[in-house]
Amino acid sequence: MLKLFKIVAILEGISYLVLFGNMLIIKPTNPTLYKTLLFPIGMAHGILFIGYIILSIMLKVEENWDWKKFFIIAIASIIPFGTFYIEKKYLSTN
Repeated sequence: MLKLFKIVAILEGISYLVLFGNMLIIKPTNPTLYKTLLFPIGMAHGILFIGYIILSIMLKVEENWDWKKFFIIAIASIIPFGTFYIEKKYLSTN
């Protein structure tokens, strides 16, 4: 399950950055394209975010994480680039 969580973490981080890119780069230059892309990007990000949180809860129980580690991993999903940091620092098996 840890491998699945890593994949979801990376995809959630990418979707978050694409959502910001759509908002900050495309919206000012092409509002019509922004509105067209907002729903599919937002929906993908929302599903990945929910999956990230559910998998982090499941892994907390399975891996017996302490509460501090769990909260750091959960909070990272709302910080840009946070999931990439978590994947490297907390989830790498090196």
